[in-house]
Amino acid sequence: MTLKELELFYLLCENTHISGLSRKLGMSQAAISLAIKSLEKKLEEPLFDRLGKKLVLNERGRIFKEKTHQHYLSLKDAQKNFKEIKISGILNIAASKTIGNFILPQIVFDYLSLHQNISIKKQITNSTRIIQMIKEGKLDIGFIEIISKEEDIIKEVLGQDDLIVVSCDDNLPNELYLDELLEKKWVLREKGSGTRDVFLKEIEETNTDLDIFMEYSDFEEIKMLLLNNKEIITCISKVAVLKELKTKHLKEIKLKNISIKRNFYCIYHKQKYKSKLFNSFKLFAKKRMNNF
Repeated sequence: MTLKELELFYLLCENTHISGLSRKLGMSQAAISLAIKSLEKKLEEPLFDRLGKKLVLNERGRIFKEKTHQHYLSLKDAQKNFKEIKISGILNIAASKTIGNFILPQIVFDYLSLHQNISIKKQITNSTRIIQMIKEGKLDIGFIEIISKEEDIIKEVLGQDDLIVVSCDDNLPNELYLDELLEKKWVLREKGSGTRDVFLKEIEETNTDLDIFMEYSDFEEIKMLLLNNKEIITCISKVAVLKELKTKHLKEIKLKNISIKRNFYCIYHKQKYKSKLFNSFKLFAKKRMNNF
């Protein structure tokens, strides 16, 4: 059944003469009759008794009106809302842990502060899982740190990130070759992490003997280990340890001949419908990350 059929039904409940309703709406009597017959056919029984040229709501019509009228009004209100409010809706997004923990929260907060008629549901997981969720249609937009080569996924560069090697050992020089750090206990992100994948790919031609002592998934976990164990070292996004670098609780060890940078990407399915909300939020996030 259509909203137009329902609208004509409720109007006929109040004005049972089709000729009068026809003049009021500027519609032909035939068009009104066809719409009502179409509605009754879908319900498989008449809603009106035909008494001459007059339609009288019958017992089934009365219960149909009682059960549906409030829902119809809600649908009309939603239709009006969509037409009048250009940016509205519920957006499902997910971000990799670096972006999701340290960059995206402020972006989402600022965007919500500008738009009252939207809701953003955010998840944080690793880049590999986000790619899969986009393919399955479970997300509108994903924010990741690795290059996706999936044919069904569109990716756009949002900004750039520096990956750095950090330690709490003040006795370490400020700059070393990677070979000089092999005796350290390397703690890296879990498999599927953008940070881990980019780092290992960058150093694979330099040294393949890196011994991964432990893996972590939570940033606070690695920070606690770093701050309390001088023998531990890691490669991490600079944005994740800005506070600790400023307070000198951690120090950056620059790797000679190696500079590790990566892009932040926005991804979405190539068949995704790009609503006003989708385009508006994507552009907002892109501008903010470019200035990060």
